[in-house]
Amino acid sequence: MSEHDEAGSRETDRVEVSTLNMDDLDAVVRIDAKHTGRPRSEFLSKRLEAALRDSGIAVALKAEVDGGMVGFLLGAVHYGEFGMPEPAAVLDVIGVHPDFEGQHVGAALMAQLEMQLRALGIESVRTEVEWTQLEMLAFLQHRGFQPAARICLEKKLT
Repeated sequence: MSEHDEAGSRETDRVEVSTLNMDDLDAVVRIDAKHTGRPRSEFLSKRLEAALRDSGIAVALKAEVDGGMVGFLLGAVHYGEFGMPEPAAVLDVIGVHPDFEGQHVGAALMAQLEMQLRALGIESVRTEVEWTQLEMLAFLQHRGFQPAARICLEKKLT
């Protein structure tokens, strides 16, 4: 990560990051649908409700430029997840409006997430990405993510 990606640097100065609220749900669904091709209203509503309900353990952030919402991030801190005794931060979903991709919106959201996690004493954050999402993989790699030493297993039920 370069110095230009840090919160407060010239590139991220125009991006204001604050806490999401339920009034932001429609904008979150619209931004997410531009990437997924479908509205995931129920999933995103449940994640946002949990983030706002759970005290200090969930993260719900929005990014605004010139007063308009252009990105969001939902995550959480879990204790004892994945069979590990130490707390694990999980990045559930991040979305940036396509018109603002490449304008450091995602970097500003990630910098705020990392700052909040460090304040909680969390040492790492995990996420899952489909291996075909090359742009997201490149973004996460640029932010310092690497393949985990764990294997995600799946069994198809027919």
